Amino acid sequence: MGLNSVSVSLVASTYLRGFPFSISSSSHSPLLSSSNSILNTTSKSPISLSTRKFSSMDNPKVPPQKEFPLGIDQETEEQYAFHSNLLQQFTSISSIDKAWLFKSHTEGMMFSVSQPNLLANKKRKFVLSSTVTKRSDGSVTLQWAPFPVEMTGVSVMVPSPSGNKLLIVRNAESEGPCRFEIWSSSCVEKEFLIPQSKHGSVYADGWFEGISWNSGETHIAYVAEEPSPAKPTFNDLGYKKSGSDDKDSGSWKGQGDWEEDWGETYAGKRQPALFVINITSGEVQAVKGIDKSLSVGQVVWAPSNEDSSQYLVFVGWSFETRKLGIKYCYNRPCAVYAVKALHNSKTNETEIHSTEDAQALNLTQIISSAFFPRFSPDGKFLVFLSARSSVDSGAHSATNSLHRIDWPKNMKFDQSAEVHDVIPVVLCAEDDGFPGLYFSSIPSDPWLSDGHTLIIPSVWHSSQVLLSVNVLSGQISRITPADSNSSWSLLTLHGDNVFAVSSSPVDVPELKYGTIVEKEAGIKEWSWSDVSNPIYKCSDKVRSLLSALTFSVMKISVKDAYENPTKGASKPYEAIFVSSKTKKSGTCDPLIVVLHGGPHSVSLSSFSKSQAFLSSIGYSLLIVNYRGSLGFGEEALQSLPGKIGSQDVNDVLNAIDHVIDLGLASPSKIAVLGGSHGGFLTTHLIGQAPEKFVAAAARNPVCNLALMVGTTDIPDWCFVESYGTKCRDRITEAPSAEDLTLFYNKSPIAHLSKVKTPTIFLLGAQDLRVPISTGLQYARALKAKGVEVKVIVFPNDVHGIERPQSDFESFLSIAAWFNKYCK
Repeated sequence: MGLNSVSVSLVASTYLRGFPFSISSSSHSPLLSSSNSILNTTSKSPISLSTRKFSSMDNPKVPPQKEFPLGIDQETEEQYAFHSNLLQQFTSISSIDKAWLFKSHTEGMMFSVSQPNLLANKKRKFVLSSTVTKRSDGSVTLQWAPFPVEMTGVSVMVPSPSGNKLLIVRNAESEGPCRFEIWSSSCVEKEFLIPQSKHGSVYADGWFEGISWNSGETHIAYVAEEPSPAKPTFNDLGYKKSGSDDKDSGSWKGQGDWEEDWGETYAGKRQPALFVINITSGEVQAVKGIDKSLSVGQVVWAPSNEDSSQYLVFVGWSFETRKLGIKYCYNRPCAVYAVKALHNSKTNETEIHSTEDAQALNLTQIISSAFFPRFSPDGKFLVFLSARSSVDSGAHSATNSLHRIDWPKNMKFDQSAEVHDVIPVVLCAEDDGFPGLYFSSIPSDPWLSDGHTLIIPSVWHSSQVLLSVNVLSGQISRITPADSNSSWSLLTLHGDNVFAVSSSPVDVPELKYGTIVEKEAGIKEWSWSDVSNPIYKCSDKVRSLLSALTFSVMKISVKDAYENPTKGASKPYEAIFVSSKTKKSGTCDPLIVVLHGGPHSVSLSSFSKSQAFLSSIGYSLLIVNYRGSLGFGEEALQSLPGKIGSQDVNDVLNAIDHVIDLGLASPSKIAVLGGSHGGFLTTHLIGQAPEKFVAAAARNPVCNLALMVGTTDIPDWCFVESYGTKCRDRITEAPSAEDLTLFYNKSPIAHLSKVKTPTIFLLGAQDLRVPISTGLQYARALKAKGVEVKVIVFPNDVHGIERPQSDFESFLSIAAWFNKYCK
């Protein structure tokens, strides 16, 4: 009997940080995946199309030859197998998604960790717990549980404020009910099944997502999909009137009216709505008083007030005729609202408030964007982020600002509360000063013990740093080392200390602990120490390869700076250069130019498994943060809209010339790789500079704006980036001939006749942001003119191509393509 015919299941109760969980056994360790796993092949495998030549006709006298996958021959198969094994070793490195500190237990922590599961083609999620011990020098050690626990089917988990309870939500994969579980330290205390008639899936997306316990830990507010509207029912006699039995096997459901959703990654998500559950009775109520035109999210409970009512504070996004795509788009107007949710009756019982007259109040009417509300520990004020520079300009992402509202105990606001500016939008930073706020979330509990200083992450040029912000004075301090080019992310606070993660393009992530120490003359500064952990394990092979690499952050001077109307747009931009520590005599490794999307995004000096893989197989990387990227001030960012396809292209070419002039790259061995707007730049570059690149790779590239504008979930992006930020009145669902001509001329397809670079295309068939038609049109046109082309279509992937098998095959194919033409 073979191993595959044996099925063993085991259910055990394993304690993690005071909470038991039900787990299932698996043949694969949650921390390390097998290096010789075989990728699952089904009828929904990626589709590969490539130009291919055959050297001879079939001959019946010749022994049958070994079959190779399309695009791979015998010569490259051995290298392909070696690289796939190495990529799998990079892929298996785990990531920390969240961390919680439990003060109610013996200084315990719980880490939510994820790891790609190639065989299952999904992320494996598990929990690992530890006990915190403080040393005399201020650092800490963590005593880790011997094994992690896999969290199968868990959509989201949220501890209560005291740490004595844990909410686990399990969304149904089909039309079944949503399951709420309330765990104590010893068992499941409550379990509730919420039917689809009450609401759909609970949002766990990091944007609309909002789950909040009230201070008494009796109720939980959360965001879930509003129940689907009733659909018409038909049978062999025609339409069935409402009220008749829908369970009749001879009937069928029609489709009903089509409704707009929120675009990319939100297919089928129409209306996120606000609900409250009583965790004693299981009663669920939709919160009343919220206008139906609002999609809601990011809910938190307000502090208790004088009339014993409990209010909810949430973010609402409005829309008029159409919901435009919201993923990565912070230019969607939104506001912070308050609404009465609970009322304490005379019998001291808390009731879910459901009167129709309690209308939600807009607290931020004077500002076009407000999100991620957070109350101070004493409840005296509320802080929130704003992307008003995005909303007001139309750029999909831009420089953020931070604001404060003083919170009245009686909940009596005027027409709009007074909004205090804490950190304004920075137009142009002086020298290497603070460039502005660039982050899209605030931790649930970001406060130091003084109650008015919060710790937040923010992009600072090409790195992410941690900042402390005094929300009363507006004072900002960088708390991560100023002499480090690594990037940092915040996990959680431990009193006035910080757990964080640090990494670089050549260093796997490390767990760090930050404390404030007093130096000479009473000067205080932050000190960081390493925390040993089993999460970021990697193979000896990976560690050895990374140890042979180095990186630096280069400043690139702007060519023709005098032509720029603003000071910020004339300042240098940056590029991250990754290379081998040892240079071969008289030669350079092939160079891959890596370009981020957006365009108002940024490539950080953090660890990327796919980029580290490419570096480890003999390539230098030039990762360019062209003008328009986040982290360099608002003037530099706003210099790009209206100039895409020219300013950004010239910035990339200028950066390439810079490393060539330094002797770090050979002009005859340069490849280019980019996705989304990075794919737009990739295909522009091979058309505008056809002699510069020996190979190219484009992931879901923007190739023809004139085609994209009618099919994308963000048609406004096409207008703003093509015309500039002053085109708000031109945006229309029916572009004119003049618009379409401009879009075409701004697009890579306008330069297609000059392209000669062999190019591989990686396309997600479910992409709503840059629909597959634009990439296929360009690839087919290249192929028709005789350019070497390879196309891989991933049938079930969206814009990011992030499903584990798709991501794996994508970068393995890119490596094979570049090896074919660069080495």
